[in-house]
Amino acid sequence: MENTAKTRAMQILSKRDISAREMEKRLIEKGESSETARETVEWLVEIGYIDDSKYAAQIVRHYTAKGYGIHRVKDELYRRGISREIWDEALSELSGTDDAAVAFLEKKLKGSRDKDDLRRASDALCRRGFSYEEAKTAINKYLEAVES
Repeated sequence: MENTAKTRAMQILSKRDISAREMEKRLIEKGESSETARETVEWLVEIGYIDDSKYAAQIVRHYTAKGYGIHRVKDELYRRGISREIWDEALSELSGTDDAAVAFLEKKLKGSRDKDDLRRASDALCRRGFSYEEAKTAINKYLEAVES
């Protein structure tokens, strides 16, 4: 393992956290051989500078706090190269997506009960990673809150 690979890796990590797979890809893009990149990533994992479990949990917290649904969070974990086993662990701590969906509807609809507005808002929830059933449940909760 070359010192240039270690130096590059530390520069990359100084900007933001990154998964092992992302780091390996970035090092290869910077001109390191596949073997050197893999060894460097193994070294970073060994010394605790890269921890995909903590990184996955961070991604889950970040995207759910922004009001995204589980499907969007899974897409983001996949895009960042997190393994499926680690996703499941990170997503098991996920709760309260209904509250996020209802909060999104309240902000988007501002008390409207118009069917077209409700349909558009439901579609927007689906684009944000909520399932159709989650969107439907959120719409019903929103309507209950508006009526009371």
